[in-house]
Amino acid sequence: MADSDALTFPPVELAPDAELGTAVSGVPLLADAARLARWAGVRAVTDEGHLTSEDAVAAVAGLGLRAEWLRLVWVVAVNGRLVEITDDGTRPGRGIGEPMELWDGAVMDVLDRTEEGGLTGSAVVDEHLTEILATMYSVRDGMRLPALASGILQAHEVGCEARPAELRRLRMSLPGELDAAMRLLEYCGLVEGVVDGLAEGFADGFGADGGRAGLVRLTPLGVWAVRRDLLREGHDAPSMHEVAGFAELSAAELVDAMLAGRASASAATLWLERRSPEDAARDLVKIAASGNAAQRGTAGTVLEELGPEAETAVRESLDEPMMWRYAAAWLGVRDLAAPALSEDDGAWVAVDTLAVLLYIGSASPRFDILGDDLPSLVPAMGRVDHPDALAVLDLLAEHHPDPVVAKTARKTAMKARSKLE
Repeated sequence: MADSDALTFPPVELAPDAELGTAVSGVPLLADAARLARWAGVRAVTDEGHLTSEDAVAAVAGLGLRAEWLRLVWVVAVNGRLVEITDDGTRPGRGIGEPMELWDGAVMDVLDRTEEGGLTGSAVVDEHLTEILATMYSVRDGMRLPALASGILQAHEVGCEARPAELRRLRMSLPGELDAAMRLLEYCGLVEGVVDGLAEGFADGFGADGGRAGLVRLTPLGVWAVRRDLLREGHDAPSMHEVAGFAELSAAELVDAMLAGRASASAATLWLERRSPEDAARDLVKIAASGNAAQRGTAGTVLEELGPEAETAVRESLDEPMMWRYAAAWLGVRDLAAPALSEDDGAWVAVDTLAVLLYIGSASPRFDILGDDLPSLVPAMGRVDHPDALAVLDLLAEHHPDPVVAKTARKTAMKARSKLE
């Protein structure tokens, strides 16, 4: 089953490989790393492999580098094999010949610096930088800095349990910190659109529409790099090329492709974008009403992405025996008039949810998809008219790790069978 921590990101249009490769040479960070490597030549370094304090001052003065960024430039030069560290000090390196490999390594060096809290000069921005980049990746048209700052504050308040006093301080300091961070990311080749006066405009626009703050977005290289990092973390972040073919599939073909693992949730999002909400909903309802539990669950997952504009098609499915409970829940969640669901209806849905395990061939079934509600639902599962009810009870009796749940399922199955005889 899919990793519950994995996120789904919208498909992105990647720039051509040749264009990306050419753009690498224009990244200021990499250009400065090459200049620093040539300047270093052969000289002594510290025990940690860094420039001595005297040479660091000389490099900043001689090359016009910013002192606060020098450590990052040096790390990129060393890890990019532009300069080599030996027992005797430095010597010119051969470099990494493949531009995208060099670029990928440089971005990893940048992100690694956030773990040390030493990239942007802001502990809060460093802590949330991967979230910031992922958000910008999702919003390809660009974002205004107040929107990014609000997201950082919210994430810091919830995830880090920041106190009101700290949030008030951050509200004052974050404009300048985020401005500085964006300028560094622009220097690193990851973002574009940073403008002069950004911090002032940001401060004026904080919490409003941010009209003066300017838009920032990922560069084409930034899109490539952030996607690469998301994939490394196990997230669903396809290119448009990878999912374009799924948009032309029928609903049945899409559901089968998702069940087989050939199509992801992002492919389903693109599939929905190419259809009217009502047409998509009717096609999905047809699969859900006539298919097995796995097909129904997958179709229902796609259906959940549709809003109230699909109401008519979903409401029509209230007449479908295998679908009406889901339709009622779909309508209710969207504050639309819907039939009430009873306790037995909840047990029916629980059976249908667990019945997915019967059709996906899981060698080690996981029952945590129903959370803590499962034990209380098991007795009612024997009363519902679901075609897979007995099979689900047998599955629980044989494989559930909690012996109490397994015993209850076994007794419920016996009672249900006796009524059929």
